[in-house]
Formats: sequence, structure tokens, C-alpha cells
Amino acid sequence: MSSASSAIRVFATESGLVFERDGKFSAPRRVLTLDEIFAADDPVALVRDLASNAISATAPAKLLAPIQSQEVWAAGVTYFRSRTARMEEAKVAGGGTFYDRVYEAERPELFFKATPHRVAPPGSGVRIRGDSKWNVPEPELTLAINAHGRIFGFTIGNDMSSRDIEGENPLYLPQAKVYDRSAALGPALLVTDVLPAADTTIAIEIRRAGSAAFSGETTVGQIKRPLPSLVDWLFCENTFPHGCYLMTGTGVVPPDSFTLQRGDEIRITIAAVGTLVNTVL
Repeated sequence: MSSASSAIRVFATESGLVFERDGKFSAPRRVLTLDEIFAADDPVALVRDLASNAISATAPAKLLAPIQSQEVWAAGVTYFRSRTARMEEAKVAGGGTFYDRVYEAERPELFFKATPHRVAPPGSGVRIRGDSKWNVPEPELTLAINAHGRIFGFTIGNDMSSRDIEGENPLYLPQAKVYDRSAALGPALLVTDVLPAADTTIAIEIRRAGSAAFSGETTVGQIKRPLPSLVDWLFCENTFPHGCYLMTGTGVVPPDSFTLQRGDEIRITIAAVGTLVNTVL
């Protein structure tokens, strides 16, 4: 089991990957890619080995999303609060019971979320759909999974969602969830066997015109399903040659009266990973 001090944050930059551990930054002595990390049999050992002999570096000023060739998937209705919200938004369309049933079922809801080019990096813009009137961010612990189905790290995910489109008909979920800049990842990939126990709070603040328009938090412990179980279902009859990311659902849902506006700043924090900041375009 990893301790907080043995966890290494990996930042993606235009000039290459940068490591951070205990507040000290370094760079690998050779070219290292995220695809290589995700393909490794033991990504944690690979990163630790390279970090132990790395070159001193400065803190990166501009970050890319920590993704190269990985697909991004997502799990839905893993928190009780998410179940309730999905039932509320779909009840008029007659789909309210779908979400109650999947919350209790053995098989989870899993859906494709984004290809790399649809993922917004830290500090950049995420989008709301022009054909939607009810949009929210969904702050999610996101698992980094290697090509062999092993969880080796964690990052922050923002699963942007058009609630009115999904609520109109559950079959519209791909349109509500998958579009350009419908996801954000970052600010770093935390490489560790186990998320440090002290860093399981997921907090979100949405700022509008300099003031907090919404804030809330939950904990990873509120997820109903064991994280390895979600991975097992994702890899059932599926392969990921470059590994993948899996968003694990949201336990923080703004009230029904809230919708994002262009210019809003979304700040999602998991202490061990950092704070993912994006502005709504």
C-alpha cells in the first residue's frame, strides 16, 4: 500500500512529462510518454524508478491534459445523490425507474465519454451545448487504468453534462455527454497504488462574476461500488491497448434551478491530485 509520500504526481507539458513528489519537481532523463506508462505491466514501479534518477526541474507553468492515446469512459449512478438526480430529471419522460434499477443492479452503468481530442486541459475552456438549456459539471475521481486492467493512478475528471437532453430521453445520453470539450482531466496524474486515505474528499466550487454560485463536496467513500469492480466490468469483453481513464460518478449535483453560464469558472479539488480549473466557453 502506498503512502502519501510515495505517491508521484505526473504533469503533462508541451516539453514532456514532469514529476512532483514532496514539493520537488524533476524530469525523467529519457523521453517518457503517457502511452508508455499506461502500457507498462507495473506503471507505479516504472514511474518510481525513473523519478528516483530524474533531473531537477521547475514547476510547470502551462499544463496539458494528462492523456495521450487513452479513451475516457465513465460510470453513472454510483452515488445515491446521482441516482436521485437522474430519477428527477427523467421522470417526465418515464425513465425515472431506470436509474433506481441500475443503482441496485450488479451490472453498473458504463458509457464512453471522450477521445483525447475532446478532453480540455487544465486552465482552458470546457463547453456547454448550444442546443441545451440545463448544463452542469460533474466532479469525479477518475481512475488511470493500464492496458492490463490495473488501477495505477488517479486524476480529477469533469464530466460535463446536459441534464435536459438526457432527461428528455435516456437514449439521448451520448448526446448529453459526448461532444467537443465535454470533459476535462488534470491537473496531474497521481501515480500510486492506493489513493491516500486523507485525500478522498472531492470538492467543487463554481464561480460566477467573482463570487461562488455553487459549492459542494462528497467523499470517495460514498461510491456504492468497489472501484476494482467497475474496472472489471469495463474490461469485460473489451480491450484497451493504450489503457484508459474511468470517471467514477458524481456525488455532488447542483440544485435543479442551477445551470452553467458562459464565463463560469469551475474548480474541482482532490487534495492529493490538486485543483482542476476550467472556464465555460
